[in-house]
Amino acid sequence: MAAKKILFLTGDFAEDYETMVPFQALQMVGHTVHAVCPGKKSGDTIKTAIHDFEGDQTYTEKPGHLFALNASFDDTNPASYDALMIAGGRAPEYLRLNDRVIEIVRHFADAQKPIAAVCHGAQLLAAADVIRGKRISAYPACAPEVRLAGGEYADIPVDSAVTDGNFITAPAWPAHPQWLAQFLARLGTEIKL
Repeated sequence: MAAKKILFLTGDFAEDYETMVPFQALQMVGHTVHAVCPGKKSGDTIKTAIHDFEGDQTYTEKPGHLFALNASFDDTNPASYDALMIAGGRAPEYLRLNDRVIEIVRHFADAQKPIAAVCHGAQLLAAADVIRGKRISAYPACAPEVRLAGGEYADIPVDSAVTDGNFITAPAWPAHPQWLAQFLARLGTEIKL
């Protein structure tokens, strides 16, 4: 397996688990992962939030960890990456307002490179208008946006994921085992024990 270079879009109040776990897991299997956020450079930190399911009508939110970015957004050249990963949480709601972020998402979609999005990450896919005719999972509150963008909302269990072409999506962090496994398969990553 050749190591891949992955661009990881995240931002303040991204979901803690949806930032930390994939970032570390992808490096663990040998991939290079560059975590970026608009307006920030390598070494800057973002604040994450911990979203949990505690029996309420939606998730609860608590302060998460500080997450150090390891690349600068302004230096990002999407053509030099093999895949895109988008963290969930509240970050996508404002990241989708950034024209450069939308250009980056469209680059990966147009080039048919793998795009992994979890939870509210589908908001970026919808805003970039790249999911028409695709089966896309997301946090259930994002279902209307997926549908309005021409996608088919995949209403799957919270611990499941779905792959449709180059899109690998999941509803929330409990899906990490399925979501990361499907993303690694799409990347051609083989893990031998």
